[in-house]
Amino acid sequence: MGGEAGTGQDRRLIRDGASDCPVTQVAAGHWSVRGLAAGRTVLRSTETRQAGLAIERMDKLPSKLRRPVLYRDGPEHREHRRQTARFFTPRRVEEHYRPLMRRVVEQQIALLHKEKSVDLGRLSFELALTVVAEVVGLTDSKPGMAGRLEAFFPVRPPGFLALNLAWLRFHFGDVRPAVRARRRARRDDLISHLIDEGCRDSEILGECLTFAAAGMVTTREFINLAAWHLFADPDLRERYRTAEEPDRLAILHELLRLEPVVNTLKRRTSAPIELAGEAGPVTIPAGDLVEIEISATNVDPAAVGDRPADICPGRELAGGPGPAALAFGDGAHRCPGGYIAMLESDLFLHALFTQPGITLESAPTVAFRPEIAAYELRGLRVSVRGT
Repeated sequence: MGGEAGTGQDRRLIRDGASDCPVTQVAAGHWSVRGLAAGRTVLRSTETRQAGLAIERMDKLPSKLRRPVLYRDGPEHREHRRQTARFFTPRRVEEHYRPLMRRVVEQQIALLHKEKSVDLGRLSFELALTVVAEVVGLTDSKPGMAGRLEAFFPVRPPGFLALNLAWLRFHFGDVRPAVRARRRARRDDLISHLIDEGCRDSEILGECLTFAAAGMVTTREFINLAAWHLFADPDLRERYRTAEEPDRLAILHELLRLEPVVNTLKRRTSAPIELAGEAGPVTIPAGDLVEIEISATNVDPAAVGDRPADICPGRELAGGPGPAALAFGDGAHRCPGGYIAMLESDLFLHALFTQPGITLESAPTVAFRPEIAAYELRGLRVSVRGT
């Protein structure tokens, strides 16, 4: 295992131990994958398609209506990802988004000093909201976009009427003003690209919400989670506070490996696929549902090395995944905004932990959202004194 010695087994959200069996059939037509190599094979296979994430509702839409990219597979999906890759390149992030991130971080830190005690989720959500809005093109909104987006992710899943009301408010308050502005004059963002592709307003609405959920909500949760870890471990916090950016990012990737925001990814096979099982090859038939348990694959000793549940930044992972293992997924549906998310998390957290007198006022409550297999942290308050 590469890197320095781990800092101990102090995971905030322990859900799984080391993976016992890489591939298991849990019921007829239903498989669980807990080995990293097997999980990567499923995610990279061209013989699987997206499952879960309420995809069944998408299947009921008229065939002429274009699905959001999250729900598409095959050549059409790959072409869309190829054409939009320019919005997520490291060069674009450095030239276009890093200056924006710094400005928003400064604003949020100033708010912390003004109010002395704040909910960290509020500050981190404002950062994630602003950055994703810039990438997507949601920059002509009426006041209150944060509240309109929060309506899609309440503590309990919204009912039919509440969900439709949330869609209408998001459309009229955020998406329609952006689309109208870009139909008059294109800009270098996702909405302008979708208009050039001939997308209808309803189709753009679906894409915007998909990116909002992926880029805003998950980034907020990870920032809260990472802050909780750093408050709980003084040695790790000091190491993070004094490190240069590459080493800080290594710490954050390691925390994300251990605490993936989305815990389970689902795929359905379109043809038989063969995976490496505990006792030899395992063939999963066509049409079966496969659940990749990310919190288990990411602590698979065969890929991660010794002490897989310890925080050990810079460890070497076997098999080629990035430092966060499968926390950003893999294959065709790998999260395109991973670089953006980690950079904005680091800029925010480093600014936070270099503030004199920064203190954890209250630990968060933890809930899990089974419909998206994600954790949710609420009520993490921080305070700054003597400034």
